Amino acid sequence: MARSKGRSGGGGSRRSSGSKASSAPAEVEEIEVVEEEGGMGIDDGIILMTTLMLLAAFLFMDYTRGKHYGEGMLFKDKYEAPAGFTGAPDAPAPAE
Repeated sequence: MARSKGRSGGGGSRRSSGSKASSAPAEVEEIEVVEEEGGMGIDDGIILMTTLMLLAAFLFMDYTRGKHYGEGMLFKDKYEAPAGFTGAPDAPAPAE
């Protein structure tokens, strides 16, 4: 099996990858600082829309549970039993 050459030293000549940084400073262009305009940015808009959508979903689900199942925190009293509904099928008949 052939021997692998190590990474250090060894029998190869190295080429320098570049010269040292030149002693003369490079010219730097002036940078113009731009102030942000007032108002709502995209991040604020995303936060606002997400909050509104979550609140609307919560209210809608609570309304649905209140109207159809008589449950929920805000719309519990909105329950309307279907017409002709007398009770659960296994429930005893009401006494007259």
